[in-house]
Amino acid sequence: MINYEEELKKFHPSMDVNEAEDAIYSRDLTDVTDILKEMQKDEKKKRK
Repeated sequence: MINYEEELKKFHPSMDVNEAEDAIYSRDLTDVTDILKEMQKDEKKKRK
């Protein structure tokens, strides 16, 4: 039978996962909201 408590003690997260997480969170990605804000700024400039 598997002793889950012992298995959890042995568990160590993969380094690849931690590295990927850091790379994802450190990037400043443009999303749809950013694009819409930029479009609104451009439209306001055109109207002036």
